[in-house]
Amino acid sequence: MPHRHHQAEETGLSSAGVAERTARGETNTVPAATSRSLWEIVRANVLTLFNGVVAGSFILLFVLGQWRDALFGFSALGNALIGIVQEYRAKKSLDRLAILQAARSRVIRDGVPQWIPAEDLVPDDVVLLSAGDQVSADLRLLDNGFIEADESLLTGESEPVPKSAGADLLSGSLILAGSARAVVTRVGAGTFAARLAAEAKRFSLVTSEIRAGLDRVLKVITWLLLPTAVLVANAQVQGAGGWAGAFSSGRWVTAAVGVVASLIAMIPLGLVLLTSVAFAVGGLRLSRQMVLVQELAAVEVLARVDVLCLDKTGTLSTGAVAFDALHDAGMPPAEGWKDALAWFGARPEASTTAAAIGAAFHGYGLLAESSSVPFDSTRKWSSVTFPSVGGAGGSWVLGAPSAVLGPSTRLGEAHRKAGALAAKGLRTLALAHVPGSLPPGTAEGGGLPDNLEPALLLTFREDIRKDAAATLDYFRGQGVTLKIISGDDPRTVAVLARTVGMGGSGAFDARSLPTDPALLEQAMEDNDVFGSVTPAQKRDMVQALQRRGHTVAMTGDGVNDVLALKEADLGIAMDTASPATKAVARLVLLDGRFDRLPAIVAEGRRAISNVGRVSVVFLSKAVYITAISLVFALLLWPFPFLPRQLSILDGLTIGLPGFFLALQPGGERYTPGFLRRSLSFSLPAGLCAALCVAGVSGYAGTIGLAGTAAGQSAAIITLALLASWILVTASRPLTWTKGLILLGMYAGLFLLFTAPVATDFLRLEWPPPDLLAVSAATGMAGSGAVQAIAALQRTRRPAGAKKSL
Repeated sequence: MPHRHHQAEETGLSSAGVAERTARGETNTVPAATSRSLWEIVRANVLTLFNGVVAGSFILLFVLGQWRDALFGFSALGNALIGIVQEYRAKKSLDRLAILQAARSRVIRDGVPQWIPAEDLVPDDVVLLSAGDQVSADLRLLDNGFIEADESLLTGESEPVPKSAGADLLSGSLILAGSARAVVTRVGAGTFAARLAAEAKRFSLVTSEIRAGLDRVLKVITWLLLPTAVLVANAQVQGAGGWAGAFSSGRWVTAAVGVVASLIAMIPLGLVLLTSVAFAVGGLRLSRQMVLVQELAAVEVLARVDVLCLDKTGTLSTGAVAFDALHDAGMPPAEGWKDALAWFGARPEASTTAAAIGAAFHGYGLLAESSSVPFDSTRKWSSVTFPSVGGAGGSWVLGAPSAVLGPSTRLGEAHRKAGALAAKGLRTLALAHVPGSLPPGTAEGGGLPDNLEPALLLTFREDIRKDAAATLDYFRGQGVTLKIISGDDPRTVAVLARTVGMGGSGAFDARSLPTDPALLEQAMEDNDVFGSVTPAQKRDMVQALQRRGHTVAMTGDGVNDVLALKEADLGIAMDTASPATKAVARLVLLDGRFDRLPAIVAEGRRAISNVGRVSVVFLSKAVYITAISLVFALLLWPFPFLPRQLSILDGLTIGLPGFFLALQPGGERYTPGFLRRSLSFSLPAGLCAALCVAGVSGYAGTIGLAGTAAGQSAAIITLALLASWILVTASRPLTWTKGLILLGMYAGLFLLFTAPVATDFLRLEWPPPDLLAVSAATGMAGSGAVQAIAALQRTRRPAGAKKSL
């Protein structure tokens, strides 16, 4: 029995065994994590408290026979349908891209290694793991394997965890170093990650200041709805002759219509809709540019980025590495160096650099090793030990010259030559040899032996992306600070930086970075190009920038970028990135085009700028309707509008223009304080509008027109002038498309008071000349006050928010 079990581990499952498990439903299917399900989208757009109030009011008016005042119901239904359709379109697009980028696993089936989608894994599958892989099911490590895993997606602990034979590997872990075989123990809903609902945490949720701010406003409105309804109802009933008289005469119906009008107008239904639409359309537009958005709210983060950290390899360079040449290291190389290089280049987990070595030395025989140490981006070397047979016996170490050659002055000539090669912009590796095996504990930080002898220096060439310099110029022009953070030799990084217009003063050697947080923050502010950076340092550097108040985006494609990508406000992975890197990034450039980045940032700024602009209009409306409701209720005045009048006015001055404004191009760099900025205009502007309407209605009451069609029409004229000017103010800077939107709004308002069909349906009429003059004058004076409020707010705006794309 043990023999059969061991044989199964060697050959993997048979096709029949896979089919049998699949038929039982034992597959690794898990819910998609890139977007909400269709039911979640419908629920978010339909099953809300405000929609419940709208539905109840709609039914009430229909029962009372006041169907003309129930227009808001169709408007709310339209809002919900638009939101569902827009987000569902974005969902389908993102899900299609996610399928293309779905994680894959390398397994042994029928004795043959093969790649399969991770969702096709079944229990007892034998999985081949190597650096850069993401674990997609719960596994148990088999014999002769050793890896280092990052389990922070599950545990929050960022330090790599060594794993050897018999150890468990949990789904969601990332392989940082080593290679091994493992057997699948649990799949799908049975995995540890699924039991902890890790799918909801797989991509750390973006903190959306916009949504958080709007949620606070909606909570306030929710608390105000009931007391406002009670006060308005009492005022309406008192105006109808008191509670007893209102019910006996039937005038309570008119009172109920007034209550509904105030409640419905207080609810900013379209604001939530347009925020969702702006984010969903942003994700959809990016998907058309081959950008996979792992989380729609990441579109907001794009607008806030003011520091962009770039990994050199795979970002500024194409990631393609070609072997350049061999160079002597100051002494004759030990015999067998070609076989050693062939071994390094033939490893299944070989990096692009090692693969280039393999392409150059593929004609040499592969010796069987007695032991090996996989490459680790922290120690920056890997090694292999061959038995003392043949010519390649002993241990060979390949890695960065600074790590392999060490600080020894005995190897000064090798150091000098490596430095000269790196200064030419060539990626340089050192190959060294020592007789026998490496001392115990070397891989765990014990240090390489002093008798290590340099054998050769190897150089490689990278292609700089043709669009790199122009793309970086764009960011500099937009006020975004650029930082190049690379694990390569600082001299090599400095040459590349100068090629793309950065690093005139050279690159900072990260081995000299201070560990004190305050000093590290200062070093990050004072320098833009860094070399010899370890993965942990990349993470610390991102955190240092964030402590200085920066919003940081990080691009990368290697496993060594995982920690920094997770920590950054926005992680962007290239198409060549490892599965682990793509798993923690919020955006993936599917075609690897670096010049996509300006469009990504522009899309984020467009979305957030438009959401901010539209929110100002909706919040102003919420303020003036709430204020009007409370003032009129406390004064026991009849509510000055019918629901149908407010529905049409809102549609012309807020709803339709707001929808188109939410999709306008262009935008500003976002700065924190969305709610404070919005309310600094919306509160005074809304209160100004409420006072103007109250003043006109009060004058109408003194001449005996309170509650009449003429009095309501005068209030509508005043509010129309103010609401339209609030929209004009929020739309600045004006463009020809915005001008057309505003022109359409004013044309609609003109028809509102001139077209017989509209005036009859809305019960509008021209007020007497004196009331009309007061209404128009008050509306224009209020618009002037709104303009002054906007001008005062602009003088207080942060300088960084004034630059437009």
